[in-house]
Amino acid sequence: MYATRDDMVTAFGERECISLTDREFTGAVDDAVMLSFLEQASAEIDSYLVARYPTPWPDAPRLLVGRCCAIARYLACGAQTQVTDEIRDRYRDAIRYLEQVARGTVSLGRLPNGDVVPSGARVKFSSNGRAFGRDSTDGGAF
Repeated sequence: MYATRDDMVTAFGERECISLTDREFTGAVDDAVMLSFLEQASAEIDSYLVARYPTPWPDAPRLLVGRCCAIARYLACGAQTQVTDEIRDRYRDAIRYLEQVARGTVSLGRLPNGDVVPSGARVKFSSNGRAFGRDSTDGGAF
């Protein structure tokens, strides 16, 4: 899975996670229900990624956590929880992002085989020597 229960609680708060999953009105997050929606969201993400990357990933990019949470939240809405504009917008944004990944216009920082893209940025410092020194400034006296 691309996100966990804790990711959902961090993203949306305990109260909202309870309202999305508490089908028996216990006043607590139903972990089985939450897991079900996170698995469905992860499968939906995989359906987009499989065109460019091998799935499932043993070390999924953190970029996908928020998208997975947004999709799971949308999927959790039903008869007891109404879909708001914000929930729908976040879902649509996540799907648009995944469509761009599938087209190759956005990268997850991975090669087609799933390996992390090595960083091309290298820093090299060099110097032409001192511009000022004791000899050129009369020993530092002003």
